[in-house]
Amino acid sequence: MILLDLLGGVALLLWGLHMVHSGIVRAFGSDLRRILGTALRNRFLAFLAGIIVTALLQSSTATGLMTASFVTGGAVDLAPALAIMLGANVGTTLIVQALSFNVTAVAPLLFLVGVIAFKRGGQTRTRDLGRVAIGIGLMLLSLHILLDTLAPAEEAPAVRTLLAAITGDSFLCVLMAAVLTWVAHSSVTVVLLIMSLAYSGFITPVAALALTLGANLGSAINPVIEGSNSSNPASYRLPLGNLLNRMVGCALALPFLHPIADALSRFEPNASRMTADFHTAFNLVLAIVFILPLAWLASLLTRFLPERAKPNNPTAPLYLDEAALGTPSVALACAEREVLHLGDIVESMLLQGMTALMTDDRRLVAEVSRMDNAVDKLDEAVKLYVTRLTRESLDERDGHRAMEIIAFSINLEHIGDIIDKNLMELAQKKIKRKLAFSKQGAAELEAFHQEVIGNLKLAFSVFMSGDVKIARQLIAEKATLRTAELAAAESHLERLRERRPESIESSSLHLDVLRDLKRIHSHICSVAYPVLERAGALQPSRLRVVEPDESSTDDKDAASAG
Repeated sequence: MILLDLLGGVALLLWGLHMVHSGIVRAFGSDLRRILGTALRNRFLAFLAGIIVTALLQSSTATGLMTASFVTGGAVDLAPALAIMLGANVGTTLIVQALSFNVTAVAPLLFLVGVIAFKRGGQTRTRDLGRVAIGIGLMLLSLHILLDTLAPAEEAPAVRTLLAAITGDSFLCVLMAAVLTWVAHSSVTVVLLIMSLAYSGFITPVAALALTLGANLGSAINPVIEGSNSSNPASYRLPLGNLLNRMVGCALALPFLHPIADALSRFEPNASRMTADFHTAFNLVLAIVFILPLAWLASLLTRFLPERAKPNNPTAPLYLDEAALGTPSVALACAEREVLHLGDIVESMLLQGMTALMTDDRRLVAEVSRMDNAVDKLDEAVKLYVTRLTRESLDERDGHRAMEIIAFSINLEHIGDIIDKNLMELAQKKIKRKLAFSKQGAAELEAFHQEVIGNLKLAFSVFMSGDVKIARQLIAEKATLRTAELAAAESHLERLRERRPESIESSSLHLDVLRDLKRIHSHICSVAYPVLERAGALQPSRLRVVEPDESSTDDKDAASAG
């Protein structure tokens, strides 16, 4: 019965920690990711950011995933990323420090505040913070359950003898705690369990410190196993660097556990508090020792774990990281990068498609068709990836962003289809019939095409930044392009009236190209509407509101004309 209560307390602790983590991710996930991205400029800022972000998330693994999204592919230096992990290791100790004090009495208040915020909160973020409060309350309640469960067993000599035999060897303690942390996926939970055992006197101070070392080591194993891409050695750099730091720290501290325990017990006789202090001190010392030689360690890891040459498969997604699905803000960033990759291919199609149309290049026509196949595959991959992400409950902001990513991906895929199925069909028709545009007509089409290309780049900027000013500019360009289309069509009709032979032969072709480029531009501009809608900058309709008197006057005029 005692064992069942103990396991139940640990399970409740894990669930409380999960609620805190998921609540913080939903409320501040994208903000925390932005903090990490800014802090990666130098290692000391990165260290502080790692502490802050992990203290909020209560998961160094989640911090590592966010950091890895910046590091993968060499977008940022490895040394600041490793500094973030040093800070993350310190950040996980802060909640342990807070819970090492007797704050169990606060749990009912946290439950009350959390439930009110979760049920009555008008904003999504308020409900998420209510979830965090409930999670912290569950963690406090679980610690109370653990201590109450262990209290009757204090008088059981058999339990003490068993635990003394198991924890008698410090090296074995490190291994056991490392395995337990790897299984539990939480160093915080294991350290709090160690503190409970130490407080109840079931394990010696030396055993408590050795088990704490093992918990620190075990928390670095999970990212190596689960957060890396086995097909790309470079993805192991960050988690392996963090694991190496922990292994060196454990190897240096293990022989001196007895004198360390004696020294700490003089300052802190409470075994539970002493364990928490050692947990924090160990990670702080590791950070001080390793933060300066991080550049050397990063160079070593880069040398032995080189970036894998990217396969020459344009249909393969480059950034859709399966391991990131557990952290919505990171997964959305991966999807954004993949949509930009898809957009690069569409831009190449648009450039090469126009070149094929103007130069009668059959090879380019076939190449554009192959590129459209890649666009179709990538669009499907993005939609499936984001759909898997939305199976988890996302906050309102992340949910809207997920829909925007899917919508832009679909519009890019439609642009690819128009280029392949329409423009390239026109190119083949032009080649087959040996048609030619007039010099003036070709110049108008190329100028129109350049406008479309420029606005596609503008659309990428709107998609990533959500800038209202740029979104307004993009929509304004839609009206400008409509005017340009009318002017080009009028100019073409004027050439027909002049009976120019090349204009007569290519008349239908010329107008069809204009039509298709305008359709492409409409899909490009669609990315601006969600941004403007959020800003309240859209009208319900483009139709002018007609007053009743004006309407009746128009009816009378129409009747008299009849």
